[in-house]
Amino acid sequence: MTIRSKPLTLLAAGTVLGVTLTLGHSVVGARDNSSDVLPLEQLRTFSDVFARIKRNYVEDVSDEELLEHAIRGMLSGLDPHSSYLNTEQFNELRIGTSGEFGGLGIEVGMEDGFVKVVSPIDDTPAQRAGMQTGDLIIRLDDKPVKGLALNEAVKLMRGKPGSDIVLTVVREGEDKPLKVTITRAVIQVTSVKTRVLEEGFGYVRVSHFQTKTTADMIKAVEKMKDDADGKLNGLVLDLRNNPGGVLSAAVGISDAFLHDGLIVYTDGREEDSRLRYSASKGDILDGAPLVILVNGGSASASEIVAGAMQDHGRGVVMGNKTFGKGSVQTIQNLANGGAVKLTTARYYTPSGRSIQAEGIDPDIVTGNLRVAKREESGIEPITESSLSGHLSNPEDGDEKKPEKEKSKSSANLAEDDYQLNEALNLLKGLTILSRQG
Repeated sequence: MTIRSKPLTLLAAGTVLGVTLTLGHSVVGARDNSSDVLPLEQLRTFSDVFARIKRNYVEDVSDEELLEHAIRGMLSGLDPHSSYLNTEQFNELRIGTSGEFGGLGIEVGMEDGFVKVVSPIDDTPAQRAGMQTGDLIIRLDDKPVKGLALNEAVKLMRGKPGSDIVLTVVREGEDKPLKVTITRAVIQVTSVKTRVLEEGFGYVRVSHFQTKTTADMIKAVEKMKDDADGKLNGLVLDLRNNPGGVLSAAVGISDAFLHDGLIVYTDGREEDSRLRYSASKGDILDGAPLVILVNGGSASASEIVAGAMQDHGRGVVMGNKTFGKGSVQTIQNLANGGAVKLTTARYYTPSGRSIQAEGIDPDIVTGNLRVAKREESGIEPITESSLSGHLSNPEDGDEKKPEKEKSKSSANLAEDDYQLNEALNLLKGLTILSRQG
């Protein structure tokens, strides 16, 4: 699949979900605009406060430290995703986006001064320990989170594989904070997992958008098609708790199911931030029904895919409302070896919808439900064939036809994953309708 757009590289920040561009430029030119004139009165106030801290603060503080604090405050006051990264923190960011590091396996952001879990990553210590989307982390071991920068909190959560950390968590529906002990491990994110739900119906789970995600997904779908004699009757694309990642992967996944048309576009103040991504010809499913599963942990790049499929009418979006992360962060290198992560654009779905702080509303809302199997009474139900002297079916032979055996995975799917079971049922219905049409 080709992507007709300006080439760029995007990073999944590992601390904040999102679509993040990297630019090689270390200096951003100022506009020739009267609004760029420095406000002298505010600079005098800044100089006054700086001098008072140097003179009166209880401890001696270096000029470098004070100026770094000022820069951090200037950026953090803009929005939750803009920040200053010193050399050490910039290196931490690179480690977090390399796909392998010692940590817990959660994507996080900041809310009201606390660390908020955007989503736990599949098959990581955080997921196995029961961390959930929306959890607020208020303590890391004995250290309060309030007052920490997000990068500082992430640094505390990372550490030597095999070491433990105790998170104090506030969770909706719980009367008091929870203590969750998690053993750090080397986090290796496998972004694509697949399986066959029933004969002819495939399932693709994308947990994170990485550079190879599109190729891995296409390869997996092609294998399922080969195993199904060259054609799938339908596919579930599971983007639940997918916090985002590489934008080009989200565009590639969308492109795989679309013949043509706009996938996503970004708009900002600078010319470089105005980009458009369009689909190329070819649908990997050959028009077979598609259901996209989303929830409150589906963010950024996940919302790009869901929005594109919804706007083009290519698939049914099912689940719960998504996170609502519709902004683009640019990583801009600085001369001192650090970097600025700056929000530079918003992205929009093909129809022009901004997802920022709104999210994607599913076509079908399922809710966070679980079902339990009803206890069997042990009494066989009465049917026509139970009645004495019933007429026989003329198509029945002398031998009774054996009942079709249900697969264990199919029989238990509703108990294991209610939303996925509903998606499969919807696919079956869509397939029947397409055959009748």
